[in-house]
Amino acid sequence: MPLDFTDDAAAEASTSGRATILEKHLMTVFLRAMHRPSIAVELWGGERLYEGDGEPEITVRIKTRRALWGLLSNPDLNFGDRYSDGTIEVLGDLYRFIEIASARRPQAVSDTSAFVRLQTVLGKGRPRRNTLSASKENIHHHYDLSNDFYSLWLDRDHMQYTCAYYPSADMTIEQSQAAKLHHVCRKLQLREGDEVIEAGCGWGGLARFMAREYGARVRAYNISHQQILFARDKAREQGLDDRVKYVEDDYRNATGECDVFVSVGMLEHVGTANYRSLGVVVDRCLRPDGRGLIHSIGRNRPRPMNRWIEKRIFPGAYPPTLKEMATIFEPFNFSVLDVENLRLHYALTLEHWLQRFEENIAKVRDLFDERFVRAWRLYLTGSIAAFRLGDLQLFQVVFSRGESNEVPMTREHLYR
Repeated sequence: MPLDFTDDAAAEASTSGRATILEKHLMTVFLRAMHRPSIAVELWGGERLYEGDGEPEITVRIKTRRALWGLLSNPDLNFGDRYSDGTIEVLGDLYRFIEIASARRPQAVSDTSAFVRLQTVLGKGRPRRNTLSASKENIHHHYDLSNDFYSLWLDRDHMQYTCAYYPSADMTIEQSQAAKLHHVCRKLQLREGDEVIEAGCGWGGLARFMAREYGARVRAYNISHQQILFARDKAREQGLDDRVKYVEDDYRNATGECDVFVSVGMLEHVGTANYRSLGVVVDRCLRPDGRGLIHSIGRNRPRPMNRWIEKRIFPGAYPPTLKEMATIFEPFNFSVLDVENLRLHYALTLEHWLQRFEENIAKVRDLFDERFVRAWRLYLTGSIAAFRLGDLQLFQVVFSRGESNEVPMTREHLYR
């Protein structure tokens, strides 16, 4: 499924002639607003603009007039589109370019600018809504791309598309994802016979792991049809279908009681408007002495997802702050027992994913097209930078009912 850019750059015809004085001036002002980064800009007519000191580390080649005006008018969205269709090229290390550009992001186009605030008021900067119907469409856009595609670069054992855990930095992606699953289960003090509800189960790896390694019985909810089919097939193959039930339904429809409620990598797709609804589900299902864990990409302070990623890659996505996550817990008197930030673990996870993505680039191109390849390279590389630079966080929050005394006195159980 190639990315659908409605403003297709194939219609670009404005490449004749050299850049005007106004265009060069505006691009120069843009570079100065970025505090004169070590980035040179090469325009379609051969003009080269540079405002930094010494030799530039990176050159950005802008091949068309349309790409230039798009970059100047809305860089967060249009850089990604134009990089994907090839009308903007980065000559040099892509990660280093993103690192420089992020550190020197001009105030004129920052999230606090009047321009961006106006876009938000008009609805152009808001993530797509996550109603029952819209959530299914949003998830389909990303997770139903192709199981074959994700199997090329995720870990081969559990197909985990969430942050791994690295007790040792030299672990493989398979080892670190297994370590993550154990880390989650230990935090939940998972025991033989525990009944678990999982909200947003991906390809079902955590549910199968809980059943196989800890003897739990799991009911896992997901609205991605392709992931559910994959998960059910794997459970049958591994003889776990009597202990794991994959339900193709929205988490809001979860029913029945459980000893453990867990959600790994779903909250980013819920939307803050629905956090109280998620709390209602947990309150409805969790037994008096039950335990819960929510694992989510987050922020230190409120800010929308990058516009290009939200529009092209993850529609409806929003990484919350801890304060925003509290809406799930406070109205229902849930006690937060433990908060861990795995930000640097996610950066390392993404580095492993990108390496495998690049190793399988010919197969990805055969499944989709060159624009898809460039878009996902940008998405994965940009995500590494976001976690390395602290723009994104990864929170694991453990909780229980406020009146429950069945809670550990120490963290010893995490590291046995």
